[in-house]
This record gives sequence, C-alpha cells and structure tokens, in this order.
Amino acid sequence: MKVGFIGAGNMGAAIMKGAFKNGVLNPNETMVYDINHGTTEKLAQEYPLSIADSNSQIASECECIILAVKPQFLGAVLAEIKDCLDDDKKVISIAAGWSMDMLADALGRDNAPQLMRVMPNTPALVGEGYSAIADNTTFSESMLSWAKELLGSLGFVQVISENLFDAVIAVTGSSPAYVFMLIEAMADGGVKLGMPRQTAIHAAAQAVFGSAKMVLETEQHPAQLKDNVCSPAGTTIEAVEALEKGGFRGIILDAMDQCAEKSRKMTQNK
Repeated sequence: MKVGFIGAGNMGAAIMKGAFKNGVLNPNETMVYDINHGTTEKLAQEYPLSIADSNSQIASECECIILAVKPQFLGAVLAEIKDCLDDDKKVISIAAGWSMDMLADALGRDNAPQLMRVMPNTPALVGEGYSAIADNTTFSESMLSWAKELLGSLGFVQVISENLFDAVIAVTGSSPAYVFMLIEAMADGGVKLGMPRQTAIHAAAQAVFGSAKMVLETEQHPAQLKDNVCSPAGTTIEAVEALEKGGFRGIILDAMDQCAEKSRKMTQNK
C-alpha cells in the first residue's frame, strides 16, 4: 500500500521515522509533500521516499493519506484534495479541532474516503508517544489494525470515544508542555541550590521519567506512590506542603480546563 504524508513537520516526520524504523512502512512506498521543501529534501536524504509536487499528487497517487498539517491550514488542504479522493482511499487526520463530522463534510459525504481521526503527542519523536484513535472511524477492521500498528511504532495507542477528544488533548496532546515547564522549574531549583545547569536538567528529567515509569509499571495510584516517598517528618512532605499551599493541583486542573475549552472553541468556530 502506498502511503502519502501531507505535512512533514515534527509529527509527520515522527510518524514516518518510527514506522520506517519498525518496518511498518516501506520508505520506497511512501510519498511526502510539505510546503517547506527543505524539510522534505532532508527526509529524502535519509530515506528512499518520493517527494510529491503537490497535495493533489499525494491524494491521487496514494491509497492512504496522512494529514499532518496544522489545524488552521487543514481546510485549504481538504478543499485542494477533495476531488482526488473516493471510497477506496483512506485518510488519517491528526489535526486538533477537526471532528470526524467536519472532515466528512469538508470532503463530501458521497463517495467519501474512509476516515480516521487521531490525536498523537510529541513524545512520539522518541518512541514514547500516546495516540488516541476516535472510535467512530470508518476504517475497516483490517485497516484499523494496520493503523494501530503504525501508531504503535510511536508508543502507546488507545481507541477512545470522540466526545472525549477535548480531554485527550488536555491530558496528552498539550501536556508535554506542562511537564517541560515542571522539568525546567525543577532544574532552576537545582541551580539555585548549587547544581550545574546541565546536571540539574538531566537529574530533573530523569526523575520525571522514572516517576512516570513507576506509575505505568506498578499500576499503583499516583497518590499511593507519593505517600510512599513521604517519610514522617521528612523532607518530601515539606515540599508537598509547599506545593499544596501554592495551589499546585488547582493550577494544573485550571490549565487543563483552559486547554479543553480552547479545543472546543476550535471545533465550534470552523
């Protein structure tokens, strides 16, 4: 199956590289187009893939089209490729704010391609991503299995009700930014206490990575893992008290509410 990527930025490139590395995609059967020609040329230097001249060429020549452009540009791309698609084509969109209904309306309901909506996140760049697939996909069972394998090459995959996608964006899509801010703040604290900057960054990042791995592998509630670290009259409970007094939990909850609300507005305003 020939697969085409419209958009070769961070997420598009991450999907390609992960799939190539794990043998899910064959570079020789992959075509890519990006308005930034330097991006596609760099990829072509690494892999024997084909560079298309336009979005329409991708849609015409490829059986599966992966839309990896920013949400504000997707409408124009869909209008450009609409007439090149039919019910034999498969289209995967990773754009936030574009529901399955919106994609179907933009591409036409008659003789429409099979559609899938996916929300990945940037840790896919290092093979530790999270990808949510909307459960109302019109992909066949065999194509759904293929898509899970494709996204599985980037990390963890779940099929989730599309009405939860605003929450998914807040919990996984945007959350790496929150975690990076946490790591940066921890590193600043280490520097304040005398650690060299790079040592502090590495220590903070490893602490976050290890803590996340404990949650996943022990399957204990995060509150229990937190309590396990808090010795009576110890150092950690002092830090936890300071976080609670500063509104740490509330700030995170408010941030996620704002993120989900923005996602809802993006859908409503199209």
